[in-house]
Amino acid sequence: MQASTPGTPTTGHYGRIFVAIELSQRSWFVTLYSPDRDRISRHRLDAGDHADLLRLIAEVRGRAERKLGYAPEVVSCFEAGYDGVWLHHLLTAAGITSFVFDPASIAVEQRSRRAKSDRIDGDQLLRTLMAYLRGEPRVVRIVRVASVEQEDERRASRERHRLVKEQTSHINRIKALLRLKGLPAGNPKRRDYLKFVERQRDWKGDPLPPHALAEVAREHARLMQVRDQLEALEKARPVPASPAAAEMARRRELLLRAKGIGAVFAAQLVNEALYKDFRNQRQVGAYFGLAPSPWRSGSIEREQGISKAGNPLARESAIEMAWLWIQHQPDSALTRWFKERTANASKRIRRIAIVALARKLVVALWRYLTTGLVPEGAVIA
Repeated sequence: MQASTPGTPTTGHYGRIFVAIELSQRSWFVTLYSPDRDRISRHRLDAGDHADLLRLIAEVRGRAERKLGYAPEVVSCFEAGYDGVWLHHLLTAAGITSFVFDPASIAVEQRSRRAKSDRIDGDQLLRTLMAYLRGEPRVVRIVRVASVEQEDERRASRERHRLVKEQTSHINRIKALLRLKGLPAGNPKRRDYLKFVERQRDWKGDPLPPHALAEVAREHARLMQVRDQLEALEKARPVPASPAAAEMARRRELLLRAKGIGAVFAAQLVNEALYKDFRNQRQVGAYFGLAPSPWRSGSIEREQGISKAGNPLARESAIEMAWLWIQHQPDSALTRWFKERTANASKRIRRIAIVALARKLVVALWRYLTTGLVPEGAVIA
């Protein structure tokens, strides 16, 4: 083995400081390895105290620099989730290499009652980080954290999705209260809907009871507030304030040129997934959760369906868009592929095939946005 000379960074783990952070709402548990002492130290900090975290790392790095004669590189990791996004940006801005781990990809013991503590989890994160940097394949999946500008661009489409779900919930609740008494539901989206409700009578000729009427009035008030927010959100057209936001806006405009893709689908697909720089089509399918998950062991060989491990909102939008693609792009190669395989097929087979079509479609649209290759037979304005 070749020895390193004093004052020269050694290769591998011995030239780096490794920091694993176990995050919680009450405290941060920091597990740290420094090459000057060649051992693991553990520190508990107040949750959210980023200044204390940076001070701790600076102290360890300064001590290592005085002993080794060079400033070691600092590499950190933590699991995606609570405090994940802003902490990654903070560490990166401080010159620290930061990795965000997918918690579901970290290997754990399969005992019936495995021990769990911050100390054990911190050591496991540290070992996983070292193994990943050694180049061990598939030891962990790394989360690609969106930039501040990209994350801000996603807010509008995500807020709209939540408001639409809330609107549906209020409408269903109002209709349920009226049908409970045998009254016609009408259209709760009308602003004069309460006047309509007050005129209704049940089978005995009685109006809606006072408490039920008051509940309908409160639900309707919340419904109107949600509709006002939806209208304001759809009218707002913010100007891209950064190159990343401008690139996302450009990709949304390209999707809008395809017949059958409206503003809502274009925004959701780009904001949730297609703004990313995927390396290949496998990464596209995996991020959408549309990749297959086979189960093969010995003589057992079966398919478990799609993994559903990706972005659920992007997957939902992709499958809905696949149905619209069949309707509005009947001459495209993808539509012909679907119709050939589902001719005289049952509804169950069509539902399975539409998921396969959705995966092919998002891959084709990713190629269209990144290389300009138009899907075969598609109508592009």
